[in-house]
Formats: sequence, C-alpha cells, structure tokens
Amino acid sequence: MPKPDPALLDPARYSFHCEIQTRFGDLDTNLHLNNVALAAILEDARVRFYAASGFNDASQGMATMVVSLAIEFIGQAYYPAPLDVHVAPLAFGRTSSSLCQLATQEGRTIAFAQTTFVAVRDDRPVEIPPAFVVSAQPFLLKP
Repeated sequence: MPKPDPALLDPARYSFHCEIQTRFGDLDTNLHLNNVALAAILEDARVRFYAASGFNDASQGMATMVVSLAIEFIGQAYYPAPLDVHVAPLAFGRTSSSLCQLATQEGRTIAFAQTTFVAVRDDRPVEIPPAFVVSAQPFLLKP
C-alpha cells in the first residue's frame, strides 16, 4: 500500500474513537510496541467499532472475515501510554466493506490501516444487513 493520503491522517475525520491500553508485553527489543502487537490493537478497535456502530445487533447470525489488511507503520509507539484508535467505514458494497483506522499516541501518528471484510454465513458471502449499513452511516469517514 502506498503511503496514505495525508487527509486520512486527520483524527477529526473519524467519528468513532476508542482508547486501548498498551501492555509491557507489547514491547519488542527496541522498547517500542511490536508491529504484531499493534495489529492486535487495531483488531481490538475494529471489534469495539462493530459493537458501537450496531453491527453486532444487525448481524443476524453472520460473521465477518478479513480479506485484506494493509498497515502503514508511520511512527513508534511506547509503553505505558495508551493508543487512541479512530475507525471509519470508507464504503459498503453488497457483501463487503472497507474500514480505515488511524492509531495515534499522545498526538503522534503511529499507524494507518485499511481493512476489507466480507460478510459470511455458512462459509459463503452474504449481503451486509441493510440495518447495519443504516446504523453505520453516522460513522462514515467525514469529508
């Protein structure tokens, strides 16, 4: 993935935000957060977004599968300061959707991620519930 558009690095464009505490065990030998730990933090934020945006209520027994995840590691993060993770849907297709995520720490940009997921039931793609698309509208990336 090429470096993200600088406009995507503006936390004000994201309606959903959560704070995730870092752990000492997230550190690598360079004493900054390991990239794998950062990927797990982004996953945690996506799950929190699904709960806050109504996805869990609208899911009707379906699940999601991540089919693409691209992370740009922009800055270093350190323990013990928490990460602020901002999440916004970019677009909804019939069975798939894309999310942007921006991780910051103490005002510094740490990472940008773009995730595409597919809605599935019985190991087959299914339509994203219209109720979720409606409930997620207030969370779309702001212009």
